[in-house]
Amino acid sequence: MSGEEAIIQGVLARLSTGHQGALGLKDDAALIAVPPGYELVVTMDAIAAGVHFFADDPPSDVGWKALAVNVSDLIAKGAQPHAYLMSLAFPAAPDPAWLSGFAAGLSQAQRTFGLHLVGGDTDRRPGPLSVTITAMGLVPTGTMVKRGGAQPGDYIFVSGTLGDAALGLQLRAGTRETNAWPLDEPERVALIARYLRPQPRIGLTPALRTYARAAMDISDGLLKDLTRMCALSGVGAAIMAAELPLSSAGANILSADSRAIKSIVAGGDDYEVLAAVAPANVAVFMAAAAGMSVPVTAIGRFAEAGAVTILDSDGQPVTLAHTGYDHF
Repeated sequence: MSGEEAIIQGVLARLSTGHQGALGLKDDAALIAVPPGYELVVTMDAIAAGVHFFADDPPSDVGWKALAVNVSDLIAKGAQPHAYLMSLAFPAAPDPAWLSGFAAGLSQAQRTFGLHLVGGDTDRRPGPLSVTITAMGLVPTGTMVKRGGAQPGDYIFVSGTLGDAALGLQLRAGTRETNAWPLDEPERVALIARYLRPQPRIGLTPALRTYARAAMDISDGLLKDLTRMCALSGVGAAIMAAELPLSSAGANILSADSRAIKSIVAGGDDYEVLAAVAPANVAVFMAAAAGMSVPVTAIGRFAEAGAVTILDSDGQPVTLAHTGYDHF
């Protein structure tokens, strides 16, 4: 085998092992059987060198990230990951060692999130290396959690900690600001790892499906994504800066440089879950999340109308010129 056939059958086909409908990546299409009483949730995200990852990032991390950012969308919909399609666009014939490392990262992500490669495409075109994935998940019929269901009075929840990936990106890029950050080496490594390898909260899926009125993943920054949820739901929101969940590294940086709040609420790449939970369900939602070892934090509440505001410890609005990442 050589060329495209070697890439598909020599490297990628093993990622389909375990899914009968993938047909060993030997046919023109895959066959997806949806169990009775379930619906298929479909999402697609792409990552490109120079935009979503550095060209010299470890290929295993690129593979992990490509799949994880898509799984993050499925989780926020309450869907159990099932299968995915992948399109690879190379600017030149891929180095075998790079391709092997990339496939290893995908394999690790597949095992972690519980899905398989079932098909896709490979080609060569001008421009940066890009990976486009279409991920599919299953939900019991009628239970997908939409982003537009928040109601006034609902609590605003987020999973995990915020800002770590955006801060890790600055460390990875070696920006000048990072020289003054009070971090030890393990903290620096941890922040960069959050950028390289997002950790979708797969354990939160049942709790979201049962108790969340609305949910979405935080990919472009808390403020931007919360604004999107509010716009579709027809509500406003207020969040408390003091309630934002931070890692120890994030808290150390913020204590030394108040400007880091921009990265925490508007930096993007968190891939945590943003959810609206009715007051009556707050306790059971938190208990369900804790039962799956997923940290969740209430950071504010939805209001009748108005903009999304972030309030400081004195209850005064915090003004930020930048609210999140935008490709355009």
